[in-house]
Amino acid sequence: MSVQDKFSKLGTDNAPGQEVRQTTSDLHTLLRGETLSGVPVDFSHGDVDAFTPTPGAFEVFAEGVRRGGRQAYTEYRGASQIREELAGKLAAFTGAPVDADGMILTPGTQGALFLAVASTVARGDKVAIVQPDYFANRKLVEFFEGEIVPVRLDYLKSDAEAGLDLAQLEDAFRQGAKVFVFSNPNNPAGVVYSEAEIHQIAALAGKYGATVIADQLYSRLRYSDVAYTHLRATGIDPANVITIMGPSKTESLSGYRLGVAFGAPKLIERMEKLQAIVSLRAAGYNQAVLQTWFSEPEGWMDERIRLHQAIRDDLLKVLRAVEGIEARAPQAGSYLFPSLPELAVSPVDFVRILRLQAGVIVTPGTEFGPHSANSVRLNFSQDHAAAVKAVERTVELVGRYRA
Repeated sequence: MSVQDKFSKLGTDNAPGQEVRQTTSDLHTLLRGETLSGVPVDFSHGDVDAFTPTPGAFEVFAEGVRRGGRQAYTEYRGASQIREELAGKLAAFTGAPVDADGMILTPGTQGALFLAVASTVARGDKVAIVQPDYFANRKLVEFFEGEIVPVRLDYLKSDAEAGLDLAQLEDAFRQGAKVFVFSNPNNPAGVVYSEAEIHQIAALAGKYGATVIADQLYSRLRYSDVAYTHLRATGIDPANVITIMGPSKTESLSGYRLGVAFGAPKLIERMEKLQAIVSLRAAGYNQAVLQTWFSEPEGWMDERIRLHQAIRDDLLKVLRAVEGIEARAPQAGSYLFPSLPELAVSPVDFVRILRLQAGVIVTPGTEFGPHSANSVRLNFSQDHAAAVKAVERTVELVGRYRA
C-alpha cells in the first residue's frame, strides 16, 4: 500500500467539527423548497456552552500552570502522582485492580486509541471490528495496514442486549484475528453490551488468545440504571486487555484533550515508547484536570444524566412520530443513531442539504460502517430547546426529500 493510499483512508471531511469541508458544488439542482429558520445546531459534537465543564476544572488547570516545570514536563506516561490517584478511582469504578504503572495518560482518548492500535496491529494482521462502531477504529486499522474482519452489531434487533453477532466474532478469531476493538457503550448507537455479551467476548478472547481494546469513554453517562459490565472485571487475562477512558463529552472536558489507557503492562510500555516520539506526553498542565475526574460535587453526575435523558426522550418522540424512521433509545452516552427512510437524494447529499437548508449538522452513518448509509449520528449534548427544534427541522426535510 502506498503512502497516498494509506492517507486516503483517513478522510476527515465528515469528522466532528469539520463540516466546513462538506462541499456544495452542484447541490443547487437538488434543493427543494425554502430554507427552514431556527438556531443552528451542530450535532457532530457536544456543546460545552450548553453543558459546562465540571466545577473546579479550570482552577486545577491554573494551579498546574503555577507549578511550572514540575507539571509541564512529566513522565511520558503521565505524572506519577496523578496516575496513583486515578488507579484507585478507576479500580473502584471498573471492579478490578488498576496498577498506576500499567497506565498511560494521553492527548485525549483518541490519542489512547491510536497508541493502542499501533501497539497491537502490524501489516497483514487481522483485526475484528464491530460495524457500526467508532469511525477511527476502522481507519486506524487500515492505516496500519491491518486486515479488517467485520462483526455485525444488530442494535435495532432487541432492547435486551447490544446485538453483537457473537458467532461472527468467533469466526473472526477462527480466521486468525488476534485483536478485537470495540466501544461500550457503542458509539454511535449508544447501546450497552449485556453481561452475557461481555462474558462471551471475554471467553472467546481467552479461547483464541486475542487482545481486546475496549473503548469505555461514555461508561459513566448511563440511563435508567442500566446494568454495565466492565470487560476487565470478568476474569479475562489482564495481559490481553487495554481499557480506554477519559473525561470528555460526559464531563464537558473535551477541550483539555485528556485520555487514560490502562491494562496489559507490555502494551502500555509499547504505547509509552510511541507516545514519546508522537507527542511526548499528554499536555502537562492539562493533566492536572484529571484530579477533578470522579471527584465531582455530590449529585453533579446524577443531574447531568437527568438532563441528558430528558433531551434524549424528547428527540426520540419527534423521530418516532415519523413513519420510516427507526431509532433505538440509547442506554448510555449522548448519541442517537436513527435510521432514515429511503430518500430521493444520496445520504451524503442529504447531510449537506440538512446543513444548508436547516442549519443542522450531523455525522453521516457511513463513517461508522458500510451497513449504516441510511443513518445519521446526533450528539444530543446540546441546548434542550434548540436540539428539539433542530430535529423537527430534520424530520421536515426527511419528508421533503423522501423517495
